[in-house]
Amino acid sequence: MTEWHKSSYSTAAENCVEVSEGAETLVRDTQNRGRGHLGFEVGEWTALLSLLRSS
Repeated sequence: MTEWHKSSYSTAAENCVEVSEGAETLVRDTQNRGRGHLGFEVGEWTALLSLLRSS
């Protein structure tokens, strides 16, 4: 079973995403869980976070 937690980058009121970390990092919209998720390999996830932090 995949364990999800709210991203620390999400605001308390809205625009929330949930993350599941493991061999692959999964990301989904809290309000639309049934619509699926995005999956990132470790290198992809690290690169995305690095890019977001630098902007």
